[in-house]
Amino acid sequence: MNREEFAASIDHTVLGPETTWADVRTVLDEAADHGMNACIPPCYVAEAADYENAPETIATVVGFPQGQNAPETKRDEAVDAWEDGADEIDIVINVGRLKAGDDDVVAAELSDVVAAVPVPVKVIIETALLDDGEKRRACEAAVAADADMVKTATGFADGGATVPDVELMSEYLPVKASGGVGSYEEATAMLDAGAVRIGASSGVDIVEGYPE
Repeated sequence: MNREEFAASIDHTVLGPETTWADVRTVLDEAADHGMNACIPPCYVAEAADYENAPETIATVVGFPQGQNAPETKRDEAVDAWEDGADEIDIVINVGRLKAGDDDVVAAELSDVVAAVPVPVKVIIETALLDDGEKRRACEAAVAADADMVKTATGFADGGATVPDVELMSEYLPVKASGGVGSYEEATAMLDAGAVRIGASSGVDIVEGYPE
């Protein structure tokens, strides 16, 4: 993987509760200048889509960070984000529903979102809150919903991406490793484990760590 391909695997991210448009604009500039994607809050997608230095791919989040919105709310949020200009949607599953064994409800909710938007949908399964059996069931729900990718974490739970989780999840769908990935070495470990995308607020440091 050359530097350009490596950079294109990074979703440079800003999703904190205090995120301002100035913060988003900085991330957009950094992403565009380094060949990365950007992952930003949904309230700024329309502005980002019109921004003169926007990167090629803008992702946003749905049901973030807890995933407990009503299914129709998640669907409408995804549609609004797509109509505003989002190129990809990262949706948080309802972890409580999954833990209760309501896998069909989880899959149906995801299916509604996938069917509602013509852009790739990544399913955030929040691995830090799940045991391995639950992680597999979450991935199976994402497969049943025809999602494009599974993602390890929101970054708001106590834990993030790990090599074993990426290896497990990659048995089902392409993986976005997100949460706690802060260096080139950590990113390459996730890619070596089977991830195809990295989500990180340290995107610039990661890309600039690529060996010359």
